[in-house]
Parts: sequence; structure tokens; C-alpha cells
Amino acid sequence: MKRLTRLVLVGAALGVPVGAWAQDLLTVWRAAAGHDQRLAVARAEHGASQTLRAQADALWRPQVGLNLGLGLGVQDTAMRGARFSAPGMGQVDEARFATSVTGGLSTRVAVMAQQPLINAAREAQQAQMRLGADMGDTAWRGAQADLALRTTERYFALAVAQERVRVVERQLAAVTRSRTEAHDRYQLGASPVTDTHEADAALAGVRAQQSAARLELSVQRDRLAGSTGMAQPTARLPAQPPAPVDDLPAWLAAAEADHPRLRLLMQAVAVAEQKLRQHSVAGRATLELVAQAGHDRIAGSGDFGSARNRSVNGMVGVQLNIPLYSGGMREAQEREAAERLNQARAELDLAREEVAQQVRATWQGLLTGAARLAALQEGLTASRARADATRLGREVGDRTLLDVLNAENAQADAELALAQARSDQVLTRLRLAALADRLDEALLAQVNALLASEAGPEAAR
Repeated sequence: MKRLTRLVLVGAALGVPVGAWAQDLLTVWRAAAGHDQRLAVARAEHGASQTLRAQADALWRPQVGLNLGLGLGVQDTAMRGARFSAPGMGQVDEARFATSVTGGLSTRVAVMAQQPLINAAREAQQAQMRLGADMGDTAWRGAQADLALRTTERYFALAVAQERVRVVERQLAAVTRSRTEAHDRYQLGASPVTDTHEADAALAGVRAQQSAARLELSVQRDRLAGSTGMAQPTARLPAQPPAPVDDLPAWLAAAEADHPRLRLLMQAVAVAEQKLRQHSVAGRATLELVAQAGHDRIAGSGDFGSARNRSVNGMVGVQLNIPLYSGGMREAQEREAAERLNQARAELDLAREEVAQQVRATWQGLLTGAARLAALQEGLTASRARADATRLGREVGDRTLLDVLNAENAQADAELALAQARSDQVLTRLRLAALADRLDEALLAQVNALLASEAGPEAAR
């Protein structure tokens, strides 16, 4: 983009039209990939989703915690019926012991480590996280394909708008010549006054078309500039239609397996299955490896004078947790998860029907579009021959000025219709590829090879 900007600035300084460096489709796509705000949002979402894999791995790693406490404490202990013995003192039964600390400083230090060993609910939660990361990958691919299709649509909309300006301005020049000729011939008495009125009306109509075409060109250029960051983007029309595609069953199978929306919904079904599993096993026992060490201390004055109590404890072993009763919460959550799974499966079935319909319609559109292109090409050839014959007939007096104007209008309409049809055919091919998740930069490069070698004169306007 920096290099392109420098070229444009140098060209402007030298008086070279911007259209001399008309951007091809790949240049525009790469600019959009680095500038489009919608893709930037999708990129951030994809980055966030990828952290789920690290979270899933962390679920089965040891958890270590440190507990520190400091404050004022009170402690009273009393013991009765104890047996006491000490060297040189003999043995005393029914002994009593008591300690008392009031208003003392209390401290606590504890370290605990836990390592899950058996936890079916945690396994289901881990599977959900990994599926969430996979869904992030799928959504990211879909966002890239959506940008490619959106950029191509805007690119060819600009190309058609440029072609419309070129055709209308060429038509304007022709009508201007016809108007001058009509007025000159009227002054010489060689043509009726109606020819001048028809020429004036035709010129006014073409000027209105020119204003509309230039406005449309400005709108389409601003749309493409907004998503690419290019100051004055230009575009080129396809010079030939795309290659024929495979049979319909192959595209249906590819869309069934790889369509981004279907893949997301299939992954959503898998997530719902793991969610149901998580709730169904939530009542099972869990087993953890546990290690802990603690130190508690309190010191101060009490009922028996100055006092200090200290305890140190530690333990390494296993901990078994057995849920007994949840008040019906687990059962309700399991029923909800089962209904969510049914909903996800129904949405997947509905999406399969809709995607299959889209594939059939798009594939059929390619077939009819090829026939339409052939018909429009023949029509353009006939329109050009008709316009040439009508102009010749006007020179020998067999055709009127109105016949010439109508023939030129028909030729212009045929040129624009063919340009629009070629762009539509390429876009239809890309839409079919997007339905099967095959719209990538390699396919854009193939489309780029179909473009005209040079931009039309309208690119410099």
C-alpha cells in the first residue's frame, strides 16, 4: 500500500493519470485484508477463541494455592478426662487442661495442591473448550471468504460503473456530433426542424445519464476505498467468462461437508452433546490427588497469663468427592441440555436444506449465465452492425436521425449488459465456491487472470 501510494503521488506530480496503474483484483483483496474493519473484528474473535485450547489443557494440570492470613484472634480450649504422665511425676487420670488467648495476633499460612484424577464432568468441559476453538477456526475461514466475496462484488461494481461512464461519454460525443449535424442541415434546409428537436432531446437525455453514471462511479469508488484504504481505487472488467464447473452432485457433496455455516452448526451439535454429557455425569464421584501444609499461630494474653498456641499440619493423599443431593438442579440442567441438543440438531437439518437450495440455484445460475453471455455477445455484434448500417443509411437518406440515435442507444445498452453479465458470471462462480468453502486467494488469482489487460479510459476520470 505504501508503494502504491508513492506511485500515485509521483504520477500526480508528473501529470500521469491514476488509471495508468489500475489495480487488479489481488491487489485490492490484499489491501482489504489489511484494512477491512469487519475482518479486524473477526481476527480478534479468532484470537480469543484460540485461547480455549490452552484453557482445555490447563483443566487437567495441578492447581496450587497459597493462603495467608493476619488479624486479631481469640482462642479458648478446654479438655477434661485426660490422662497425664511425665517423667518423675507419675500418672494422673481425669486431668484437665485449658488455654486462653484473648486479643492475640493470629497468623495463618497454608499451601494446597490438587491434581484431578477422575472427573467425567471435567472431561466434557475440556471437549467443549476444544470444540469452541475449532468453531473459532471455522468462523475465521468464513470471515475471510466473506471478505473475498464482498471485495470482489465491490471491485466489479466499480468496474461496471467505470464502463458505464465510458460508454455514456462516448455516446454523448456521438449525440453531440449528431446534434451539430442536425442543426447545420436544418440551417441549410436539408432536414426538418423535428430532427433538431430529437437531437436536442437525445443530448439532454444522455447528459442526464452521464450525471447519474458519474454519481454511481463516485459511490462505488468510495465503497471500495472504505474497505481497502486506497485513495482512488480502479478496477477492470472480466475479459472472458470463468471455466465451466463440475456436476451438481459434486458441489452438493462439497457444500454438505465444508460449508462454513454447516460446519459451525455441526460443531455446535458436538458442543451440545458434550454439554449434555457434562450435566449427566455431574452426580458422579470425583477423585483428586491432594497435598497440603499449614501453619497456624496465635499469641497474646489470656485468662491464665501470657499464652501462645501454634499448630503445624500437612497431608498428602487422595480426596473423594461424592455429590449426594442438589435439590433437583442437576436433573433440570440435564433436561435443558437435552432440549438444547435437539434444537441444535434441528437447526443443522434446516441449514442443510437451505444450503442445498443455494447450491442448486447458484449452479443453475452459472449454466443460464453462460447461455445469457453467448446471447448478449451475439446481440452486441448485431447491435454494432445495425448501428453501422443505420449511420450509412442516414448518409444516403434511407434512415432518419431518430433511427441513428436509437441504434446508438441500443449498442450502448448491449455493451453495458454484456459487461454486467460477465461480472455477474464471475461473481456467481465465486459464490458457488464460497458455498463449498473453496473461495481462497488461489481462486481469486484465477479470476484475476480473466481480467482485461488494461483499464479503460474511464479509470482516469
